[in-house]
Amino acid sequence: MMTYKDQSKSVEERVQHLLSLMTTEEKVGQLTQPFGWQTYTNDQGNITLNESFKQQVENGGIGSLYGALRADPWTGVTLENGLSAREGAEAVNLIQRYAVEHSRLGIPILIGEECSHGHMAIDGTVYPVPLLLGSTWNVDLYREMCQAVARETRAQGGAVTYSPVLDVVRDPRWGRTEECFGEDPFLIGELAVASVEGLQGESLDRGDTVAATLKHFVGYGSSEGGRNAGPVHMGWRELLEVDLYPFRKAVEAGAASIMPAYNEIDGTPCTVNTELLEDVLRKDWGFDGLVITDCGAINMLASGHDVAADGMEASVQAIEAGIDMEMSGEMFGQYLVQAVTEGKLDVQVLDQAVSRVLALKFRLGLFEQPYVDADRAAEVIGSEAHVQLARQLAAEGVVLLKNEADTLPLSIANMGRIAVIGPNADQAYNQLGDYTSPQPKSKVATVLDGIRSKLANHVDGQTEKSFVGPLTGDSSTDQVLYAPGCRIKGDSKEGFERALEVASQADTVIMVVGGSSARDFGEGTIDLKTGASNVSDNSWNDMECGEGIDRMTLGLAGVQLELIQEIHKLGKKLVVVYINGRPITEPWVDEHADAILEAWYPGQEGGRAIADILFGDVNPSGKLTISIPKHVGQLPIYYNGKRSRGKRYLEEDLEPRYAFGYGLSYTTYEYSEPKLSSSSMTTDDSVKVSVNVTNTGPYAGAEIVQMYISDVVSSLTRPAKELKGFAKVILEPGETQTVEFRIGAEQLQYIGRDLKPVVEPGQFHIHIGSCVNDTQMAELTVREA
Repeated sequence: MMTYKDQSKSVEERVQHLLSLMTTEEKVGQLTQPFGWQTYTNDQGNITLNESFKQQVENGGIGSLYGALRADPWTGVTLENGLSAREGAEAVNLIQRYAVEHSRLGIPILIGEECSHGHMAIDGTVYPVPLLLGSTWNVDLYREMCQAVARETRAQGGAVTYSPVLDVVRDPRWGRTEECFGEDPFLIGELAVASVEGLQGESLDRGDTVAATLKHFVGYGSSEGGRNAGPVHMGWRELLEVDLYPFRKAVEAGAASIMPAYNEIDGTPCTVNTELLEDVLRKDWGFDGLVITDCGAINMLASGHDVAADGMEASVQAIEAGIDMEMSGEMFGQYLVQAVTEGKLDVQVLDQAVSRVLALKFRLGLFEQPYVDADRAAEVIGSEAHVQLARQLAAEGVVLLKNEADTLPLSIANMGRIAVIGPNADQAYNQLGDYTSPQPKSKVATVLDGIRSKLANHVDGQTEKSFVGPLTGDSSTDQVLYAPGCRIKGDSKEGFERALEVASQADTVIMVVGGSSARDFGEGTIDLKTGASNVSDNSWNDMECGEGIDRMTLGLAGVQLELIQEIHKLGKKLVVVYINGRPITEPWVDEHADAILEAWYPGQEGGRAIADILFGDVNPSGKLTISIPKHVGQLPIYYNGKRSRGKRYLEEDLEPRYAFGYGLSYTTYEYSEPKLSSSSMTTDDSVKVSVNVTNTGPYAGAEIVQMYISDVVSSLTRPAKELKGFAKVILEPGETQTVEFRIGAEQLQYIGRDLKPVVEPGQFHIHIGSCVNDTQMAELTVREA
């Protein structure tokens, strides 16, 4: 048996043997990643491989395929021409079989997929976007979701995912805010570790795990003006302390792959930033995994950043800086063989990159088992257990921002008629977020669906109570009236009249407004007078968020605010539900709505989860992981800014409308004063701090207990408060639990002048409470060891 095929040999032995057998063309082939959906044709379930793919396999091979199972408007893969769960597995098997049987050395292909909030393939479960996942503050539940995502992805043959997104958001006008967990590096770091643990499991070759790719390395969420891939102005201390922190935690957890960001930092594009890719990542952190570019990033070096004269120079710069694989494969595939031949690229540099690609394939067990079970794919993907998990995540991540006079929860027995109004009330794609595959209407529960289902179930269970009205004779339909009112964008008010008519007949109005990251899935738009779907030759796109969709403002787009204001004039009880991908700043709504729910993009089960909260079946427990300003002019307003940032503008102070960590509940909680196990410690010691939390209200609930630390006097300037611990506790009415946190060097240190972590002696304030602006404090003295 050839050494590289011998499973009893070490990964290193197998890699070195295989590498010794490869030609330059075969080596370069391993660093390329063409678009996977272009490798085959699906003719009504009959899947055939394209000749161009076959030739590429036979002429040196393909290292990886990007998005072989991806479906969305960019790929052109639809519900009609796309692959079902079973067909996707069969297609990947076909691809792998050809690669193994028709390449000289039989090297399997690495199938890479997008899985930020679910596998982006037809039939895959669509979970809430990461901004909502962060708002759950439930690390264990998120880890469980990652396990489910890995299970679905690997069942179809996907072996690596381009997630998690670990960018720290500094300007929420950025269109990719929805893909991030929030603005705090500690919280992101905890979720980063959970992601790696969930996706990769105990072993990559188990058959239900995938390699995690950390992105975007690094500073991508701090771009100039919130513009996608814009320059980043950040010093090394802040970079190490804030943006690099979550990546370091994930690398320590064993992440297998990492993706540099498009942006530059202080003039150097991340794609060729040797200090980041070699000095920090590999030397300081000991990362030994794969580094893959973002799509088209090498092209940007020669056309965009302009740090390379042409494609040849850009390709050589990238691989010499530490890039192992190029997503899309155009530049490496075109230039690297020539670069070696002409002496522009040392073959040892090429071999190093190839060895990392091969090592990951061996670790994934692809040489032993390149194929998957199509029956298992059909069973696992979109399973009922995964659907219920999506609903639980959505329910735990929805944030109650306002609840005047206990407007919520609504009482089904006493509420009368409900009007559900707004452009996001019944638009399925608008609640899914970017990086989402096509969905049949029946799979996604909108807010209107959720409310109608909730009331129909109530009526079925209580037949003596009749809600039948004069419209249709269907009880749940007649109790719940609907009108879209307007679109997300545009200035048409033709739907106002119908919306006002519907609202006038109701006792409570639920306005479902916000944003959309829905690309053009061919669904058309809605008839504003009837609410019916309207597909025509003139497409309408309501997308105002998502990748490449950055904004100047944070207000509601179009005429949504005007619609809310007109409805408000009717004097009805007004509940506003935001479905969106970035914070919304609307002072008028904050002042005049009776209740406000921030639901972000809650995924396929979002409508049911929101209905659960509206009617009290779920007590809201989500808390903000991103500060919501009063005005866009306050940006940047992230909570952990420096003490020297100032106090106010002429027009307004610097306090956000809704602070980091904020979120209401249907019950109330009381905190005792924090108690330290010792009021002093040495710099190499640790202490414990505890607090009693009591549910003082009428409902059971889950409270997120947050610990912040302030360094009172430091050699270098520090944030006023920094999150350093949190716990989610479930409490019955009247129940008290003691929550305990450990405080040691990890919680007290910062990056010193020498760019190394340091704990300085002195006074520290330990703050514990329900959000950053609602805490109680204990004092800790730290002495020199």
